[in-house]
Amino acid sequence: MKKIAIIREGKNPPDSRTPLAPAQCRDLQNKNPELEIIVQSSPSRCFSDDEYAEINIPVAPEVQDADILLGVKEVPVENLIPGKTYLFFSHTIKKQPYNRKLLQEIIRKKIRLIDYECLTDEKGIRVIAFGKWAGVVGAHNGLYAWGRKTGKLDLKRAFQYPDYAAMKNDYLKTEIPQLRILLSGDGRVAGGAVEVLDFLKIKRLTPDEYLNISTLSEPVYVQLSPKDIYREQKGKPFDLKEFFGQPQNFICDFKKWYACTDLFINAIFWDPRTPRYFSFEEMNSPDFTIKTIADISCDINGSVPATIRASTIESPVYGFDPHVQIETAPYLPHSIDIMAVDNLPNELPRDASESFGEIMADNIIPELLQPSSAMIERATIAKDGKLTSRFEYLSDYVNGK
Repeated sequence: MKKIAIIREGKNPPDSRTPLAPAQCRDLQNKNPELEIIVQSSPSRCFSDDEYAEINIPVAPEVQDADILLGVKEVPVENLIPGKTYLFFSHTIKKQPYNRKLLQEIIRKKIRLIDYECLTDEKGIRVIAFGKWAGVVGAHNGLYAWGRKTGKLDLKRAFQYPDYAAMKNDYLKTEIPQLRILLSGDGRVAGGAVEVLDFLKIKRLTPDEYLNISTLSEPVYVQLSPKDIYREQKGKPFDLKEFFGQPQNFICDFKKWYACTDLFINAIFWDPRTPRYFSFEEMNSPDFTIKTIADISCDINGSVPATIRASTIESPVYGFDPHVQIETAPYLPHSIDIMAVDNLPNELPRDASESFGEIMADNIIPELLQPSSAMIERATIAKDGKLTSRFEYLSDYVNGK
């Protein structure tokens, strides 16, 4: 018998998402007689304790007797139980300084850490993420911020809706005014943003059509991939594999885009070797027409230099004055507004959790129940008190160097 526990989220502010919805727990147990699932009681989870208990999923204050512990965000070091297997987003694989102590403690307590971000198929493609919901909420929040800035659009916040269906029902009564939206990215996150823009009947243009708008008579958007934004330094044809492998060999050609855009939605992962979209000096240029940036990627001091910190669901937007390069209050005439919430899916937690849980139930839990799994091994950062071979590059990070 394998015992899996859904743990209480301990990071502050608490995240309300869960790896498995109640019905998914029930269905998994019905399909796998050797599996038992328990839930650690939580006052902040998007599905209440009662919703699990009502379908006979046990709820308990503590879950130390479980073999595998499933969370979403990083587990506070004081909550880590020695010798267990944990699955959560650890945010350690880029050597994030703020989580060094977490990985050190995981190794000290001989915990097996499996990171959702590292769960991939044989081709290296991620198999599970909340990306779509970051895109959905990020696009909504971008339009919300632009509307507050201009006074031309009045949207409720995403978290004020009970679910995505209710939000879309409101969209049916919403008329989007004239504006030009640039969306960067072509992955899951960008796909969620496209879903919102299309549902709102915002006209999609090709890159050439977008650049050559003579008169704007309706809201429009363009979706750009890296090949539309970057070019190889020596003039060679764009090669995506080379771009991902050696992005420092490319030049960013963003000027033509920022000169004809009102709202910029950024959904491209940024490698620190990649040139930024624009500089502070360019943001001061009269040609820079962007007034609102929804930075879904939220790379601090990254591709968008004005993203100087993450914002929060409670206070999603801050202003940035490019003239003096400091943060301001949002929605000021001279500032550019930045929406950089780093946990966007938590605004629609039930939808996000059910979508994530579906992949967990179909693709991840079956692998966990196998005696061995290549997918699970690829995602295992630490085991038996040391880093696995795939993640030995973190040794200096763990050792404080």
